[in-house]
Amino acid sequence: MNRLAQAVVMLLFGGAIIRATLTDLFLRYVKEGLRPFLLLTGALLVAAAVMTIWYELRALRHRQEDPDDGHGHHEPRVGWLLILPVVGLLLIAPPALGAFSAGQAGSIAAEPSDSDYPPLPPGDPVSVGMLDYASRAVFDGGKSLSGRTVRLTGFITPGPGGAPMLARMVLNCCAADGRPIKVGLTGDTTVDAAPDTWVRIDGVYSSKVGKDPVNGAKVAYLEVKSWQETTEPAQPYA
Repeated sequence: MNRLAQAVVMLLFGGAIIRATLTDLFLRYVKEGLRPFLLLTGALLVAAAVMTIWYELRALRHRQEDPDDGHGHHEPRVGWLLILPVVGLLLIAPPALGAFSAGQAGSIAAEPSDSDYPPLPPGDPVSVGMLDYASRAVFDGGKSLSGRTVRLTGFITPGPGGAPMLARMVLNCCAADGRPIKVGLTGDTTVDAAPDTWVRIDGVYSSKVGKDPVNGAKVAYLEVKSWQETTEPAQPYA
């Protein structure tokens, strides 16, 4: 593959990175805090590609004007096929990790706080992150959740016996290291939604604590009061 083809691939790849970063598509791959670094990387790739293309076209023009200067050679054209994956990145948005990934990996263990859990913000229902809810429910015994209606947003994944659970993938850095945080659902209200369906659930603290069958991690439960389907958020990962 000649340098001109390499430069075109580099240009498309850099453009794909910039497009993904500016349109929030990158959130399906990495955490939001990496946005500035991705933008810088994409810009550098584009700049390097433009300079390489300019140099190669200038050299090509020189060879056409003076065919006796050096010996031309032909590179295999199959190298241009490397553009196809980059075009795919530009045109196709991959789905976020969902129920299948959550079912294959054990739930992240809720972590105790070094101090008392702060009170939840005023107003009911109050939106709470799933990891925050699980930590308060398991290690605080629901004290900071008492008397409050909380709202959790996530996707449905099958739990033990096929019962629906609420899940959300948590990233340390990128999608490759994603692991789920799972919350069991209890109460008289049945959440009847297919796996991978994003839902918003309003409920109250439940003292029930289960275990994830994959890794034995403690799983907090939420007593469901109401629920509804919702669209996948721009940032699907916690």
